[in-house]
Amino acid sequence: MRFTNRIIIITGAGGGIGRATALRFAREGAKIAVCDRDRAAVDEAVAMVQAAGAEALEFAVDVTDSASVGGMVADVLAGWHRIDVLVNNAGAVMDAQLKDMSEEQFDRVIDVNLKGTYRCARAVVGVMLKQGSGAIINASSIAGVYGNFGQTNYVAAKAGVIGMTKTWARELGRKGIRVNAVCPGLIETPMTAGLPEKVMEVMRGRIPLGRAGRPEEIASVYAFLASEEASYINGAVIEVSGGMSL
Repeated sequence: MRFTNRIIIITGAGGGIGRATALRFAREGAKIAVCDRDRAAVDEAVAMVQAAGAEALEFAVDVTDSASVGGMVADVLAGWHRIDVLVNNAGAVMDAQLKDMSEEQFDRVIDVNLKGTYRCARAVVGVMLKQGSGAIINASSIAGVYGNFGQTNYVAAKAGVIGMTKTWARELGRKGIRVNAVCPGLIETPMTAGLPEKVMEVMRGRIPLGRAGRPEEIASVYAFLASEEASYINGAVIEVSGGMSL
């Protein structure tokens, strides 16, 4: 198994892509720190990870709170003494057209998606530097590359994640730490479940594969980027969208 005894922190792991990612790493031998704001979702995900035969620690973590993030990292180190992979998967949307978007909506999405990614990476980077190894995988979006109607805040955040990814890859690559980003397209998650079916039909019609992606398909890319098979991939921004941007 590729991740035997590797220590993996996953934010937003309570459901959707994050939960699928936790289960993917669990089945490959990793020890998982399951992090999410929703305590009940964390409990469910941890039970599934343990049922898959992996060790897990559970954390009700708010990535907008530096103390919450720092406490989680300290507890992971106290229990497992190292951190091999951080998957910055936590995210939030609060959509509105520019003319209707409030500063509160803008700030909240930036705080979770952009600054939350910064907070978590900042919290683990010192550990990885001491180890001389590590991998940081950031969740961006094809919206961060191409823009999207009604998502000024989300697009700004996800574009910023790409910029941070490339910067960190330059800063940390020589220290043995690889940093990459994944840009999902339309994925079947709780975040997209609330979209009207007509909207989903239009979006699926833009995808050459003719369907939305599954959380497990993003988890597979996260796992690849975290593995030694991706040992020469650093600063990459990988689109996983079924060709939606073509």
